[in-house]
Amino acid sequence: MPLKRLLLSLLLFQACGAFAAPCHDWPLSQAKAEIAQLRATLAGWDDHYHRLGKAEVADDIYDQSRLRLKHLETCFGLAGHANPLASARGPIPHPVPHTGVDKLSDNTEAERWLTGKTDVWVQPKVDGVAVSLVYRQGRLVRLLSRGDGIHGHDWSRHIPHLGSITRQLPQTIDLVLQGELYHRLEEHVQAKAGGMNARGTVAGLLARQQLSPEQGASIGLFVWDWPHGPSTQVERMAQLAALGFPDSQRFSKAIVQASDAVYWRQHWYRTPLPFATDGIILRQDNRPPAERWQAKAPYWIAAWKYPYSQALASVREVRFRVGRTGKVTPVLQLQPIRLDDRMISQVSLGSLARWQALDVRPGDQVAISLAGLTIPRFEQVVHRALARQPVASPTPDRYHTRSCWQASHDCEEQFIARLTWLSGKHGLAMPGVGPGTWRRLVQGGKVRTLTDWLTLDSEQLTEVPGISHASARQLKHSFEAGRSRPFAHWLRGLGIPAPGNLALDGDWETLAGRSARDWQALPGIGDTRSKQLAAFFVDDELQTIAARLSAAGIRGFMIGDGSAQQRTP
Repeated sequence: MPLKRLLLSLLLFQACGAFAAPCHDWPLSQAKAEIAQLRATLAGWDDHYHRLGKAEVADDIYDQSRLRLKHLETCFGLAGHANPLASARGPIPHPVPHTGVDKLSDNTEAERWLTGKTDVWVQPKVDGVAVSLVYRQGRLVRLLSRGDGIHGHDWSRHIPHLGSITRQLPQTIDLVLQGELYHRLEEHVQAKAGGMNARGTVAGLLARQQLSPEQGASIGLFVWDWPHGPSTQVERMAQLAALGFPDSQRFSKAIVQASDAVYWRQHWYRTPLPFATDGIILRQDNRPPAERWQAKAPYWIAAWKYPYSQALASVREVRFRVGRTGKVTPVLQLQPIRLDDRMISQVSLGSLARWQALDVRPGDQVAISLAGLTIPRFEQVVHRALARQPVASPTPDRYHTRSCWQASHDCEEQFIARLTWLSGKHGLAMPGVGPGTWRRLVQGGKVRTLTDWLTLDSEQLTEVPGISHASARQLKHSFEAGRSRPFAHWLRGLGIPAPGNLALDGDWETLAGRSARDWQALPGIGDTRSKQLAAFFVDDELQTIAARLSAAGIRGFMIGDGSAQQRTP
């Protein structure tokens, strides 16, 4: 993480699409306060990580928070000079400084970086902890944390327990290597498993005073540079392999053009590896002597990261959806962000109680991931806006299974949900009739009760904005199909609380005459369900709806209608 965080501080605006939005219209006093809070949060994360070896947020969220800070500082002319690695600086100077690395955002930048360069190699960007290794007469005698790239901490106390790392070379030579200590994994596929906090695991182990043999054996080493080694990558990798570092050769591939980089980036992203990765590294053979290296990004190395697995999103608004049964679901409306190959503009919080516990407000920054690679998932509140905007939330007991059978200002969401269920596969299966159609009809004043659509003709439908003559004809055809569905389908569409395998024989009059005891006598009906069924048929609103359906000539609702003697398909 130290290397990664230095790169972010040096190259904040490359690949910064998440914060390409216009600047906030905050007064300067608010901007100063928000920026000060974000700086303090980042400083706390840095200190916690460098001192204790624990990451308080995912690396992707850390990166984007730094990008956001730079964006805000630039917007309001409040540039800061904080060093993310200030708390990482140690007392021991590195034999050779650790360089930074330029960051590429896409194929175009990769192609631009490769232009004019020859003898370029690509390696996986191992997701671990950067170190310097010092060998004397073939023996590993010093292990230094990257620190600030110039000075690091001495981790040499762990050397005796690092059983998976070459501690004695086959030759009695002196050399200095730079590499990544990583958490050893079995057949790890980055695209499927993500980072698995592999870096944090290693950082946490190295922050301890002592490792057990098992803990030490779980740490591997990927050598990514030999500052005083041979002048070409081929020679360096071959000699490193002979010295006991074969992975450097195994995972170094010569490339000529950007398409080669694209290939290996995708290959390592989706191929089982012994470590977690967060991108690829491009490096050129041609480089200056180690004596001229500095702790900043040089011309001969670049990184091309994988897509974020979590995105930092700004909350624009908190809305509350009311479902057919009265369940209230808070939905965060977000400033649109790209995650993997999807644009995300909203995410559900699941329940009103969860929103109340989290207290998410407009202006807050939240972490979003993708569940199953497709469904946006809320992870956590990352930064809270200092100005807490009021949010009017529904009263929990306002909505329930028997509320909102007609359209009104407070009932529009639940009423449309009822109509959507009625017309959907659970009920009348009316083709091409979904929530968008019902919303137009409700907001156009054409549907105010659950049965109004039965009397609409094509001319009335075309009076609704967004419904053409062709659409009206299709809707009318769908409505006629719904009208003719069996009685049992109507009951399902109205939301009868019956199990799916229960045969709904008879008509409305017959079923409404059953008591809770009568329902409980049927197979699979318990005490609670029987009471719900009895209450369903005596509900005043549903009796009104049943009367309207009877008047409309719907089978099963007319008194004495023998045509309803059928079983649920």
